[in-house]
Amino acid sequence: MLDINLIRENPEYVKAALKKKAWDVDFTQFLLWDKRKRQLLQVVEGNKAEMNKLSASVPAAKKAGEDVSKIFAKVKEIANANANSEAELKDLDAKIFDFLADLPNLPDDDLLGGGKENNVPIKVVGEKPKFSFPLKDHVELATSLGLIDYDRGAKIAGRGAWIYTNLGAQLEWALLNYVIAEHLKDGYTFILPPHLLNEDTGFGAGQFPKFREDVFWLEGMEPKRFLLPTSETALVNLYRNEILKEEDLPKKLFAYTPCYRSEAGSYGTEERGMIRGYQFNKVEIFQYAKPEDSGVAFEELVAKAVSLTEKLGLHFQVSKLAAGDISHSMARTYDIEVYLPSMDLYKEVSSASNANDYQARRSMCRYRDVASGKTRYVHTLNASGLATSRVFPAILEQLQQADGSVIIPEVLRPWMGGLEVIKPVNK
Repeated sequence: MLDINLIRENPEYVKAALKKKAWDVDFTQFLLWDKRKRQLLQVVEGNKAEMNKLSASVPAAKKAGEDVSKIFAKVKEIANANANSEAELKDLDAKIFDFLADLPNLPDDDLLGGGKENNVPIKVVGEKPKFSFPLKDHVELATSLGLIDYDRGAKIAGRGAWIYTNLGAQLEWALLNYVIAEHLKDGYTFILPPHLLNEDTGFGAGQFPKFREDVFWLEGMEPKRFLLPTSETALVNLYRNEILKEEDLPKKLFAYTPCYRSEAGSYGTEERGMIRGYQFNKVEIFQYAKPEDSGVAFEELVAKAVSLTEKLGLHFQVSKLAAGDISHSMARTYDIEVYLPSMDLYKEVSSASNANDYQARRSMCRYRDVASGKTRYVHTLNASGLATSRVFPAILEQLQQADGSVIIPEVLRPWMGGLEVIKPVNK
């Protein structure tokens, strides 16, 4: 949620910043509501002070033998007026809250406006793999190597699902073990959050109300719950409505979960196989940081995602996203994108993002500043570390060999029983 003081003081700046996210907003009515609310608050507080003053005068009036009925009548008159004002205040509060709740986060000033067409690659690691033999895509490789059963996945779960089998299941689990071990080595705290989340959690992460229909809701449950779309949604709410100690920051966490998304792609050429499904595996890294440490924390998350991908021996690029391509809740995002030779495209396996204080305002997560004694909103940051179900296809395609086999990245071999190559099942 945006800082209302910023909108009051510089609405044109906020309007221009949101326009970079293709979000047109008119603050005219909002500012009138806000002005009226502040006027009413002064009236209500003044009336309360007057009622307290009148009530305090009753004992002395009684002692002097005066008729106090006029005092009580005046108190009642003011109380009735205040009741009307407080009802109007309640209505204004709801309108102001709903207006603010719907607004996206402001993009950082240095971001370009527009969408994907204005994303800027800022780092390239490795070179595009070259092949002297007919190239296979990851669907054909996964099938011929006996790693994925697409047909039975569709049979038991429908389109957009797959089954890891045998060495395929081991390879996916090796990827998870690899990234988990790296995060533990770096001192991050491992979290296994629940997969069923409540509405307050969706709001705190900034996914509701705008994207309520993009998640899977559980029917017949009270209170209503939805399936976790990413563990970021859970992690950002861990300290909702809490005040943290300054000395406990930054808090560095990571979580493994399957992720459930109700939109699974178009199933066109670019969405075949495991590129986009209703369920996929991901390890999320997350930080709660002080505002002045936010930039350093962001660079750390980007560096971690880059390192994880580079150690796998894959060719990839890092892109700085334009304002219109970053998510609703984020102020800045860099994508780590692996190359898929069969498509001649780069696909994201990690998005590293900084929400600044947007999510903290929604979830009321603060810390107490030691120097001033005042509370301040934390900054929240996240990155995929990594989306293993998307790394899997890149490994198959980039590391395929002429005989149809695939080389296993060296960092994964300890979790593959030392196996170095996955060979076709008929060889």
